[in-house]
Amino acid sequence: MNKLDILKGRVIWIFDEEHFDIDRVVGIENIKETNVENLVKVCMKEYESDFVEKIQKGDWIIGGRNFGYGHPHKPPMLVLRHLGLAGIIAESFSPGFYRGQVADGVPLIKCEGILKKVKRFDSLTVNWNESYILNESTKEKINYAPLPASDRNIIELGGHIEYLKKRFASGQKVEN
Repeated sequence: MNKLDILKGRVIWIFDEEHFDIDRVVGIENIKETNVENLVKVCMKEYESDFVEKIQKGDWIIGGRNFGYGHPHKPPMLVLRHLGLAGIIAESFSPGFYRGQVADGVPLIKCEGILKKVKRFDSLTVNWNESYILNESTKEKINYAPLPASDRNIIELGGHIEYLKKRFASGQKVEN
């Protein structure tokens, strides 16, 4: 069994705008900050002063179309993952953001119509193997297109570094 088979968590935040720039999570003035404790102090302050106290391990961010637009930098996702974020479910992702987060092993799910099917603090169960989300709060099953096998494998292994370690340690190609 894989640690991603079933993921349970809440909708901690919904960015319903198109072209959301992930850098806004920490503020553009903090985009070069690498100390995670300093990032915690500024995380989501533009949106909610006590967000850091509300997020729990396993929570999800929901996004609109082209989520992650712009020049995706590491600090926003670094701090969100440090705080326990499971991943992001969005209508669609900016290609650069998507590639970077898959490389870091972040679960990303493209799900058309998700904005109309969840509310903040709804409880979700994501069935990674069968490609559906169960909104436990409404009992609605929401199907999504499975990730490409290569992306899924990289995410399941925890990112490109672990993928490459496994590939080179075995001397064989890792399954895609």
